[in-house]
Amino acid sequence: MYKFVTLYRRVDDEDALEAFFSQTHLPLAEQLPGLARREVSRISHKPGGGESRFHLMFELYFDSRISFEAAMVTPIGVQLIAALTPWAEAKIITWFFADSFLEGMAEGS
Repeated sequence: MYKFVTLYRRVDDEDALEAFFSQTHLPLAEQLPGLARREVSRISHKPGGGESRFHLMFELYFDSRISFEAAMVTPIGVQLIAALTPWAEAKIITWFFADSFLEGMAEGS
């Protein structure tokens, strides 16, 4: 699998961040052709119990890098990247792409 990950940092105006995520990012992402699954993680804290600098992680999974790249050149993909770019430039989000795979656990783990 291939995934597109977006990490949202904590900000003073979390309502604006949540509004962008729920009203723009999520609806556009759900329309991407070839999207195999999506996963949202709301980050509660960092190891040791302190507040994390991250607020939310959004992962979009595709069957392959080819299907991901095909989705990104569609009108919806272009619109999604255009919507995310100002947030990335303001360093409110961090985004990356990754090969994703399941790794078996050793017996007894």
